[in-house]
Amino acid sequence: MQALGTFGITQGLEVDMNVDIFARQMQALNLRLNKLYQGANASPSPPIEHLLPVAFKELGIVSEELQVAVEELCQQNEELAVIQVELQAERQRYQDLFQLAPEAYLVTDVAGKIQEANRAAAEMLNISELHLIGKPLVVFVASEERWQFRNELNRQRNGSRIQDWKVRLQPRGGEPFEAMLTVSFVRDREGTSTSLRWMLRQIGTSEPLQIAQQTNNNTKSLDSAMQVYAKGETIPLNPQGIWQVHQGLVKLTTICETGEEVLVGLVGEQMLFGSSLTALKTYQATAMSKQVQLLEIPLAEIANNPNLAQTFFEQINRRLKQTELLLAIFAKRRVQDRLQHLLLLLKQEIGEPHREGTRLKVRLTHEDFANACSTTRVTMTRLLLGLQQEGKIAFDCDRLLILKHGCF
Repeated sequence: MQALGTFGITQGLEVDMNVDIFARQMQALNLRLNKLYQGANASPSPPIEHLLPVAFKELGIVSEELQVAVEELCQQNEELAVIQVELQAERQRYQDLFQLAPEAYLVTDVAGKIQEANRAAAEMLNISELHLIGKPLVVFVASEERWQFRNELNRQRNGSRIQDWKVRLQPRGGEPFEAMLTVSFVRDREGTSTSLRWMLRQIGTSEPLQIAQQTNNNTKSLDSAMQVYAKGETIPLNPQGIWQVHQGLVKLTTICETGEEVLVGLVGEQMLFGSSLTALKTYQATAMSKQVQLLEIPLAEIANNPNLAQTFFEQINRRLKQTELLLAIFAKRRVQDRLQHLLLLLKQEIGEPHREGTRLKVRLTHEDFANACSTTRVTMTRLLLGLQQEGKIAFDCDRLLILKHGCF
């Protein structure tokens, strides 16, 4: 699309140049004709037998040059018509991609009034695309969280980066559910916000129940299919199966050559992990929540169930994106920057709304943060204490970390 747009701009510049050339040619022709007219009206006027050949010659030259200029303009018009058709086709292609995208997308004005919506968004909110247009997005937020949604939207309106936060959405005539909202602000040349682009993702669905039924042929209940691990327990990894998290958080780590533990993944609800999903020789899964509920699905079941495979593909894609973010964090030179970006990742993955900001659902120790940021526990304690003194983070009565409003 960008290449096509650049091509269109280039062609437009060429047309403008040709129009300027055509205008200069017409000006030169007018001067020549004016000179010929003045010569014909000079006193004493030249003999008619001398004037006619000169006039015919000049008119012939003018006619030829006009014909060339007209042909050039016709050619440019044809090229512009082709470009217009290509641009229209490209626009339609991207419009189709927007409408048929599996993720729910919305475009709103700066106040949150919906201007565009794709089919996935309409299905998620249980209302037709046509009736979505013009409605404030806040009416689809659970009533008890609307004030917080408005405050968060107003607070982030001056932000320059993509923002994420969790909120409970209320579809038309349906039950509320937890969703992750990703919003980016579109700005004009003066930096003023003109519109907002939203991606809505439902989290905490009932997929594990469906999978349990599919993988156990309805002969076992969900309770018997689930396995429970307490915080700190190591979860066994079966090469012939994959774990899916139904409740809680699992930490995935490896051991580097120096013997240090390195964080390679945080697996939350609906996400997948297993030895068949990694190339690392040393790979350990540890329960991070007080109670972690897991469902084990045999690889053979996945191979024989296309619907299950499609569901898992989406979850594996989520894990891949998280891994890329962790790699980007490890690449930061300063430990402060690693911690900053780690907290942003944790806010997205395990954050929940809190009156002071966003609270992490799971308690992480200073050692956990240090391992994730490839530093020492002493250094991490100093950095976290500094953030707390600056008023950027806090801890509740259960020692769960809170990221303050406007700081992350």
